Amino acid sequence: MTFASGTLADIQKIGSGERVGVPHCILSTNTFEDGLKAGRFAKLDTGSLDNFDGSVSPVPAGVVLRDVSNAVENAGVLDADVTTIAKYVRFGLVTVDVKAGETPTQFGRVYISNAGDANDGLATATNTDIAVNAEFIKAIDTNLWLIYITPAPGDVAAHAAVAVGAHAASAISLLDSGGFTTAIQVEAALAEIFPRVPVAIADPGDGGAIPVTRSGQVAITTTGVDDTRTLAIPTFAGQRLDISLDVDAGDAVITVAGGVNQTGNNTLTGADAGDHIELVGVQVAGALVWRVVANDGFALSTV
Repeated sequence: MTFASGTLADIQKIGSGERVGVPHCILSTNTFEDGLKAGRFAKLDTGSLDNFDGSVSPVPAGVVLRDVSNAVENAGVLDADVTTIAKYVRFGLVTVDVKAGETPTQFGRVYISNAGDANDGLATATNTDIAVNAEFIKAIDTNLWLIYITPAPGDVAAHAAVAVGAHAASAISLLDSGGFTTAIQVEAALAEIFPRVPVAIADPGDGGAIPVTRSGQVAITTTGVDDTRTLAIPTFAGQRLDISLDVDAGDAVITVAGGVNQTGNNTLTGADAGDHIELVGVQVAGALVWRVVANDGFALSTV
């Protein structure tokens, strides 16, 4: 650590751009912007260590260390005419200037001001500013904090930047404090939930089987006299199925496994466009069967 000039009786001050303790990763460069501001974050710009300036997608390099020839009270800027090397902290404890009006909290995340104004490069606690892998450690003075910088590994940064497929739902745990599902991870919960969400189910056509993998609505189009369909037992209790006769070129005759009521009717016949029936899956004597919730126009019979 460097110290301010003064008599031995002076209380020593610590300013911004000071490294504290060990260990550190301190890098140096002789390619830097004239007027580089100590005690602030700098960016890497085509090989040069530059001040933040409001540019889009800057790459944070670290905190610029002050020139030890300058007094602590005036860390100032690095003059390229008299300073040949700029040093900056990439890893470790270092003091930084904080933007006025910010209210950092101990161990809170550090961000960097980059609005293209006089505050560029100052540390902030505003999560819409430039993110940096650092945390606030301790307030030293007004608008002066000790922070800890730990650069994120490149593979983590690249992983976080992937918009699609970065985090498999099967690898994300699920708290479910309300007890709505038996699943313990997101993928299994989605597999449990989605079949219960109604969707449009394609008409399988004459002689086809109406899918029973999930809840939904199927609109039947007949192409001749007595088109037929089959319907298996429901997949789960509570499953809902709406069947409507959409285009009528003949009757739609649907044979249902297990029947649809106490009578044992197992055949549904829609004769006119607009006929509609709603079924729900229930458990009877340990077996899943369909039961009629509402019926408007379908004839029920036993075959």
